[in-house]
Amino acid sequence: MTNHHYYHITLFTAILLVIIAIVLALSCGRIYYSPTIIIQTLFHPQNNPAAANIIFNLRLPRIISALLIGAGLAMAGCSFQSVFHNPLVSPDILGVSYGSAVGAASAILLGYGIGLTQLFAFVCGIIAVSLTLLIAHTLHQRGTLILVLAGIVISGFMQALVGLLKYIADPDSQLQSIVYWQLGSLAKVDFSSIIAVLPFLIIGTLILFVLRWHMTILSLGDQQARLEGINVGMEQLLIITASTFLTAATVCLSGNIGWIGLVIPHVARLLVGDNTKETLPLAAVIGALFLLIVDTMARSLSAGEIPLSILTGFIGAPLFVYILIKKKVQLN
Repeated sequence: MTNHHYYHITLFTAILLVIIAIVLALSCGRIYYSPTIIIQTLFHPQNNPAAANIIFNLRLPRIISALLIGAGLAMAGCSFQSVFHNPLVSPDILGVSYGSAVGAASAILLGYGIGLTQLFAFVCGIIAVSLTLLIAHTLHQRGTLILVLAGIVISGFMQALVGLLKYIADPDSQLQSIVYWQLGSLAKVDFSSIIAVLPFLIIGTLILFVLRWHMTILSLGDQQARLEGINVGMEQLLIITASTFLTAATVCLSGNIGWIGLVIPHVARLLVGDNTKETLPLAAVIGALFLLIVDTMARSLSAGEIPLSILTGFIGAPLFVYILIKKKVQLN
């Protein structure tokens, strides 16, 4: 079997698993519906209004958002790791996650609803990345190292702002909302919030898919990329911008969800190799599958909903250790 055929079989298998997971996610919850009832309700909702209400208004928006967020974070992580030549880079490297947290916490303190909270989170995430890029530009330094250092500075500053906002928040109501948002949840996602961020997700995804052929070359270093005729500065900026759009859009939907952007690209590389042309689409599918499974567990394992970052941490950390051990064994 050729590598090309193996890649297509792996991608097809992952997509098939996503379809199975969607059916199971529609079935599972505090009220269980058999797959037969799910299929009947999807095609004839008028026959079972109670099931239709739960499926269409509660479970389906969560499933769609979990797929979009998981895919977006995985693609952003895969792209950042290629551009920064660093397998330990995650999507929040430029400060977008903590910037979004500042926006969301500010909206919660001002008493705004979920729509404005998401808008504040998205705008502040973009502002944080803009500040990171501004620092790098002001220092007249090019290259990925200065961007990473600027991102660390902005992340630290935004983290301090989040701490201040948590300190002045009402401990009986606002503080709990801020902490819960930081840990990630899809409980308040609806179709209107998905539609609001969909353009940014589509634009970011299209840019990354168009440029994924060049990401493998960019991961080899700037000098090699220039020898191949690639405009390194322009393409790096495009990839960083697209990945930031994906990260900011997903964070404003669900809050901060850790590990997906770090671990899933490694899983994809473990399966099909380091060619980003193949790794990026597979990472998107596996990321969507992973978060869908985690969100289904979050709303099904206990009476109260478990924050997503808790589950992704418990699953992602051991998985990442396994990947590191596996790769070390292969190198030997």
